Amino acid sequence: MQMRRTITSIFLALAVLLFPLSERAQQSSPDKSQAPASAAPKQEPAQKSDQTIISVVNLVDVLFTVLNRRNKLVPELDKADFKIWDDKAPQEIRYFSKQTDLPLRIGMLLDTSNSIRDRIKFEQDASINFLFSVLRRNKDEAFVMTFDDEPQIVQAFTGDAGALRDQITRTKAGGGTAIYDAIYDACVKELSHPPRPPGDQPDVVRRVMILISDGDDNLSTRTRADAIEMAQRTSVVIYTISTSTQWVSLSQTDPNKTADRKYHLTDGDKILQELAEETGGRAFFPYHVDDLDQSFQDIGDELRNQYSIAYLPTNYVLDGRYHKSASKCPTTRATRCAPAAAISRAPTPTFR
Repeated sequence: MQMRRTITSIFLALAVLLFPLSERAQQSSPDKSQAPASAAPKQEPAQKSDQTIISVVNLVDVLFTVLNRRNKLVPELDKADFKIWDDKAPQEIRYFSKQTDLPLRIGMLLDTSNSIRDRIKFEQDASINFLFSVLRRNKDEAFVMTFDDEPQIVQAFTGDAGALRDQITRTKAGGGTAIYDAIYDACVKELSHPPRPPGDQPDVVRRVMILISDGDDNLSTRTRADAIEMAQRTSVVIYTISTSTQWVSLSQTDPNKTADRKYHLTDGDKILQELAEETGGRAFFPYHVDDLDQSFQDIGDELRNQYSIAYLPTNYVLDGRYHKSASKCPTTRATRCAPAAAISRAPTPTFR
């Protein structure tokens, strides 16, 4: 009897000692029924949307150079001085700006085919003079491409006029003539993505091509229309310099004049003229390299000082064709108000 009481007392004592421990354990252990409520909500994986956003883009941007009767720049013009037409329909100018001192990205294309063998020295001197006249260190860059049977980059983009000169002086003539292939490749491979300006300068450059040739293409796989269209698509202005030597001495008709003058344009000259006019540039028909000195300086000034006009065509049609744009400066005596792309492509209808 006494033993039963002792065992009972021990059992009760142990129960009293263990009760606080079990109570604290229950308080510290999380309530399984409340666990989901306190847990952070699971983030659902991002779902990719198959939705396509389509927007109409019909803003046409045109670059202009304005020259007076002496082929000199007219820089002080405002929005009110311009009028613009799209397929002969007058348009409202929505945006206008003056662009000055822009960095240049120049493609120097030299015809090294057999047909200009006698004028290779002229080409070398003309291209070197242009680069040293126009290229500004740490601002402008140029590359050199030669073409005979096919185009070839002999010097990639660089701002070092000396490096460009060294490659130009190594050119030799021989082979056929693939002018259109050269223009097309230069636009696609080089001028479509030229080096951006260094530092924190605005990412805006002027793209220009100097083409020195006799204009007689006989090997291109691309057509003239292909070359012009690609130049227009990449906003490249083409200036052409003819190597043709069909001249007449003015001393034959006037003893007081000893200079030479072009007396008629060859078929090749007319092609060079078309390439320039369709992209907003100019064609030159010099006899001596010295005849180009002032012209080179004028080209540099033209390219760095242009006007930008943008408009929304009122006659907008999603037909994918090219539209003829024309501009005039009726309030000035300017004789040439030439856009950098004389033919503007119909605006891209959608983007995705």
